[in-house]
Amino acid sequence: MPSLFRLFAALPLWLLHMLGAAMGWLILLLSPTYRRRFSANAAQAGYRFGQVRAAVGHAGRMVFEMPRIWLGKELPPCNIVNGECVEKAYAQGKGLVFLTPHLGCFEMSVQAAAQRWSAEHGNITVLYRPARQSWLAEILETARNRPGVQAVPTTLSGVRQMIKALRKGEAVGLLPDQVPPDGQGTWAPFFGRDAYTMTLAARLVLQTGAAVVLARCERLSWGRGYTLYFEEWPMTDATTLEACVLQINLAMEKTIRQCPEQYLWGYGRYKQPRVERSEAAVVVKPGENA
Repeated sequence: MPSLFRLFAALPLWLLHMLGAAMGWLILLLSPTYRRRFSANAAQAGYRFGQVRAAVGHAGRMVFEMPRIWLGKELPPCNIVNGECVEKAYAQGKGLVFLTPHLGCFEMSVQAAAQRWSAEHGNITVLYRPARQSWLAEILETARNRPGVQAVPTTLSGVRQMIKALRKGEAVGLLPDQVPPDGQGTWAPFFGRDAYTMTLAARLVLQTGAAVVLARCERLSWGRGYTLYFEEWPMTDATTLEACVLQINLAMEKTIRQCPEQYLWGYGRYKQPRVERSEAAVVVKPGENA
């Protein structure tokens, strides 16, 4: 399997996207459960299947492009739009929290941002869940720690490293629309339906006063690369954890609606959280020292 990953990393992006699109449709056709969840999640957001059918192929593209993003000798071309708001956020000196939903190539978001700003402003720290398979864990340990990116595990020490990075004026990146383990989130509306939502992003912002920037990385057609969009997001009225979590969900909804055809509608956003013993759940209460 590691050899297959390295083979895919060497393939041109257009071929990976073509293979991925085919795989995305094959999975939809073969899995009634996935098909129902895809349609139900899209309908919850107000979309008919025909309006977001392109997202089927993009889900497959996401899988096939990962070896290229993780292990490729160089990153695919990526045009950055509104990078000025990132510069402005760094200039505040309180750290920067990048938030992006499961839309487009979110793996490329952090890599491109690190390539642009890490030399001047330090690493971008992201969380990752260690893989159970030894071969995949070995690949991820090196693949996600690309130049300018520091990947830390979803443990107490990992979250503490994120807090330290923010206090140094550096950046962290999170996917706040993923379902956290039980005890690490709260129920909050997402497209009009309660979803178990992580509190980590909100706690980091409330505790450190970090600036928030929304990011979305859209794929271009025919493997031509990506466009990475940034948007400043002032949280002027978010003074409590619950208000901050709700505002983050609203911000994710807004970001997704800007490119719904590349969102991961098949993700189990409304599932029950898994029960898991985790130190990270009690790490970042506002006012608490890390």
